[in-house]
Amino acid sequence: MFGVYPLLLRGLAGLNPLTFLKKMRDPVAFAFSTASSGATIPVTLRTVEYRLGVKNSAASFTVPLGATINMDGTAMMQGVATVFIANVYGVDLSLTDYLLVVLTATLASVGTAAIPAVGLVTLTMVLGQVGLPVEGIALIIGVDRLLDMMRTAVNVTGDCAVSCIVAKSEQAFDQSVYDDPDAGSVEAATQRPPSPVPAP
Repeated sequence: MFGVYPLLLRGLAGLNPLTFLKKMRDPVAFAFSTASSGATIPVTLRTVEYRLGVKNSAASFTVPLGATINMDGTAMMQGVATVFIANVYGVDLSLTDYLLVVLTATLASVGTAAIPAVGLVTLTMVLGQVGLPVEGIALIIGVDRLLDMMRTAVNVTGDCAVSCIVAKSEQAFDQSVYDDPDAGSVEAATQRPPSPVPAP
């Protein structure tokens, strides 16, 4: 979230990563509290369009698609959880096993529904690929809510970053909105003077 996405924004789109991270406060907070990429779609769409400057033609495609298949946080969690469970059970994973974990976790995250705690369900697939007992999920189920909140925040940040990169490449991006720190913010909207009432 603070390493890969900023590098992609800077390298592929030439955008300032600090501006991006500052404007991600609302969707990240909402994703963290709900642990659901699907529930966060309205907030993500609003941020991408009005705060980051992505035109609706691009945002309306990239954000829902990202919430469905772009589960980077979920894939990382499944890989780390598998290695942790293997260590607890004293199972030495070979290089082939690690590659299988990466491949299966990536594919499982693509097919994961955008609802809370579904990462645990797909984790059973990853564990089965490397011969680990499914009962190992009990080792992390107690702290999974916190992990779920964190991985959803990563997922949503990835959706917004990819939306900006795609929009920039497709000329569907407004740089002035992106650079304006107050663009689309609730604070700026509430401080705006009321429109004059036309004379009868």
